[in-house]
Amino acid sequence: MTVLVTGGRGRVASTLLDLLADAGVKTRAGSKNPADLSPPPGVDTVRCDLGDPATFDAALRGVESVFLYAEAAHAGTFADRARAAGVEHIALLSSSSVLAPDAAENPIAASHLAAERALSAAAESGAFEATHLQPGAFATNALQWAGALRNGHGPALPYPHAYGDPIHERDVAEAAFAVLTEPRLRGSSYLLTGPESLDFAEQLAILAEVTGRPAPYTAVTPEEWKESVAAFMPARFADALLSYWASHDGHPTLVTRTVETLTGHPARTFTTWANDHAESFRPDAGSHPAVVGNRSTVVGNRPAVVGNRSAGAERVGTTERRA
Repeated sequence: MTVLVTGGRGRVASTLLDLLADAGVKTRAGSKNPADLSPPPGVDTVRCDLGDPATFDAALRGVESVFLYAEAAHAGTFADRARAAGVEHIALLSSSSVLAPDAAENPIAASHLAAERALSAAAESGAFEATHLQPGAFATNALQWAGALRNGHGPALPYPHAYGDPIHERDVAEAAFAVLTEPRLRGSSYLLTGPESLDFAEQLAILAEVTGRPAPYTAVTPEEWKESVAAFMPARFADALLSYWASHDGHPTLVTRTVETLTGHPARTFTTWANDHAESFRPDAGSHPAVVGNRSTVVGNRPAVVGNRSAGAERVGTTERRA
């Protein structure tokens, strides 16, 4: 089996490449700029720009399975070319935001939903099997606070007590590895969350404990926050985030045990993630790019706007777009 992993510079994709290589799975790393990749030994690279369909055929040649980032613009064309290349399975890194009632109109959810629909239509015609991974808020969204915390100020938050379900990027990669290597897991949609629901203030408190440094925040109005991000975030995305945070202000989200079902171990806690990334928040760390734009703006490779949870999820109390 040969697996094409798109978005090879993304955190999830790069971790997945390591997992596949360690398991002896023949793998091809795709990127808009393959020269920038540093894949594991034995992993080939190929130009695969999800915004340029002219790159699809070469990237897909001889491939049986694909790990695909959700790029809506040419998802239908990618599905057609995958069918022509004889691809048997595509695992899409989507978002739980597609479960929201207004997903088609939500600027964060819409591209993921369009990609899901394009692949589902192809799968229903018998082209290949499609699996949708739908993570909620990536724990890596907290990296957007790194610069402010290193400088001792902390972030400005319009809803410091808005809850999320932060998931470790390695758990997403391991879930992707499972569905790519276990045929019985193909063809379903999987809602992925971290193991606990935490508000932003609680996440900052965990960062303070792990790093041994203060992790303060400043409460601002939604209007002040929107103005502060206007230079790099379109207003429609800012409004979508504010709407989501407002709806979860003081209200814990629901979490699932899907990571454990797929991987055989519980999802990693935010404390584990904080320990894994502690150096990014310490003063001697180099400048860290803001998490903007997954594969997203302030919402990581997997968006923070996460929509409604599936039935049967457990309520828990207050305890990457990459080329």
